[in-house]
Amino acid sequence: MILSTMIFFSACCSEEPGSGANASCFNGIQDGDETGVDCGGSCAPCATCDDGIQNGGETGVDCGGPDCEPCSGIVVKTGLILSDEKWSANNIYQLAGKVVVDDGVTLEIEPGTIIKGERGIGSLASALIVARGGTIMAMGTEENPIVFTTIEDNIQVGQKAGTNLSELDQGLWGGVLILGYAPGSFRGDVKEVQIEGIPAGDTFGLYGGDDPEDNSGIFQYVSIRHGGALIGEGNEINGLTLGGVGTGTVINNVEVVANVDDGIEYFGGTVNTENMLVWAQGDDGLDIDQGYAGTVSNSVVILDVSSDHALEIDGPEGSLNGEFTLNNITLIGNADTPGGEYADYRSRAMGASNGIYAYGFKDNSDVELDNNQVAQNYLDGILTFSNWEVVGFDNSIFLEKVATDDNGDPTEEKIILNPDFTSRAADWTTQVEQGANTVGANLGDFNWTYAKGKGAF
Repeated sequence: MILSTMIFFSACCSEEPGSGANASCFNGIQDGDETGVDCGGSCAPCATCDDGIQNGGETGVDCGGPDCEPCSGIVVKTGLILSDEKWSANNIYQLAGKVVVDDGVTLEIEPGTIIKGERGIGSLASALIVARGGTIMAMGTEENPIVFTTIEDNIQVGQKAGTNLSELDQGLWGGVLILGYAPGSFRGDVKEVQIEGIPAGDTFGLYGGDDPEDNSGIFQYVSIRHGGALIGEGNEINGLTLGGVGTGTVINNVEVVANVDDGIEYFGGTVNTENMLVWAQGDDGLDIDQGYAGTVSNSVVILDVSSDHALEIDGPEGSLNGEFTLNNITLIGNADTPGGEYADYRSRAMGASNGIYAYGFKDNSDVELDNNQVAQNYLDGILTFSNWEVVGFDNSIFLEKVATDDNGDPTEEKIILNPDFTSRAADWTTQVEQGANTVGANLGDFNWTYAKGKGAF
């Protein structure tokens, strides 16, 4: 795959009359007293001001001259990024298909940068992929978050949100995938597998390895909106996919809004994340798979009418028994959704769910232990729960025993549990009034988000 970049600039130079440049100063033709594609007179060249080359009156990569406005335009990206790049907040970057940060390459994204994905299904679905060995340095701020959205969003440079889309607009582009060399628990005890959402022939979709401290960079104060393009029957791209990401990677203050599939999914790996928010996803909010062995803390899931589980937790698939930790998570339900369950623990799930605050769910919502092995892990203390505070808690339906086998397939054999199964749930669950919680996320940490601006919480 070859990197292709197209740049369309708008309103770069503001000229005084008689300065020599005309309206077509970016056409590469010397018409007037321009020099090449430079804008003459007091305004320095803008057409190449982000190329790192001083060509005209620029200073470094800056546009010089008193009458020059910051460069802005649409930069179309596709294919492999084979050398280090920096994406500027002065431009909008348009993902035409898959854009891949290759092994050994660093992509830096300035605070406030807007990235828009094109529509497309199957192999044409748009996505930003950080391959194993690649590095992303996406360091937004509270004041200037980095925004990933769709080309159908009318958000413009310098804005935090557009005006024409809502949380109901899902699946308008792909999503963001970060892949690393940290271990996961895979079937057959293989070391690496292909990430969900990327066709098997694309080797940049591999993840997994034996380096728990692997470093894929920094990803913080990032908003990912309106994604989840279909790539195969029943297979959509998650808002943020983390495959084999290690503890050397910094991921915090990320929101995913209006994704067709899961909001954030952890496939193996050891990375610790905090201040994560998912709103209005079509499937599950936070999804854990393949022996993920990190900690997710101070995070929020907000369901809408299309959502399924707030949490979906799967266990290891191989002999490596990675155990997850959830600390201080707030789950906000929606009484109008046909799904809308608290959580589903499946396929040998093992780990700890601590400090969960939940409200707004249907009266019959539950936490599901989805097969015999998960139920046994709970009884054996391998799958643990502590300090859940639930508005409208009813212990009689809080833990559903689903009759499936270890592969999740239906079976006539009923799960046999100790008599103290339900009483144990009462030990770690307390009914509280809404707003009287002492656990869960600090919602003030999410005031910067699109979700907060739209009144989601």
